[in-house]
Amino acid sequence: MSPYLASELRESARSRNGTRPKGPGLPHVADVTGPSDLPLRHYRPAAEPRPLLVFVHGGGWVFGDLETHDRTCRRIAKECDVEVLAVDYRLAPEHPFPAAIDDVVDVLRWAGPVAVAGDSAGGYLAAMACLRLRDEGGPLPDVQILICPNTDLTLSQPSVAEKGTGYGLDADILGWFVAQWVPDPAGRQSASPLHQLDLSGLPTALVVTAEHDALCDEGDAYARRLAEAGVDVTHRCEPGLVHGFIQGMDLTSPEAAAAHERLFADVRGLIPR
Repeated sequence: MSPYLASELRESARSRNGTRPKGPGLPHVADVTGPSDLPLRHYRPAAEPRPLLVFVHGGGWVFGDLETHDRTCRRIAKECDVEVLAVDYRLAPEHPFPAAIDDVVDVLRWAGPVAVAGDSAGGYLAAMACLRLRDEGGPLPDVQILICPNTDLTLSQPSVAEKGTGYGLDADILGWFVAQWVPDPAGRQSASPLHQLDLSGLPTALVVTAEHDALCDEGDAYARRLAEAGVDVTHRCEPGLVHGFIQGMDLTSPEAAAAHERLFADVRGLIPR
């Protein structure tokens, strides 16, 4: 029997979120309904319109919601001077692959943002949504922002073993997350951004990884493959940091706070105005 339960992970994430300070106040924050009645949250840092960024939260495809990433979205809106539209996509195991990709693609079609961003599993969903839109010939965001993304569901990259114990995201729960999202191992390679044969024609990418993250190597490899395919890529591996550093680590780690500032500066520089 699995030692993990989706319901317990979801409750734990909500409890952790309750201990963090609220993000910066903004002139406009509103819950809205998107396509197929999908819950969304819209953040605007000023009275006047700003470029729109769609944000897709992490959580191993199993947990996370509008509340767990509210502070992160508020900070992105304020520090990057963008409107943010956060997506409360359907979760596994109740809704396995490709349900969450479908949700993100629908929101991107509906909202027409200049950028899509995500952390961890959210970075994976952002990448897969861009691949889907490219393949369908639909309009693409100008920029994809991938923070510590999952890109290889086969979990065959060296950092899964090398950093998969003692750094926060352990290999055993990572494997469990992947199994909830794509239950059939035979389907995991084809469901992985890193293993797509053609990565050309995708949006400009910002890929930020962390040195002590089990997902580091697959994120770094995806950045390299994007660049080899002719995609304009900004890539950085943050030294000394662990998976999930974007989620509140700035409150306790000067190194993480500095990494956040670098990320925000990159986003500001990449967003079309």
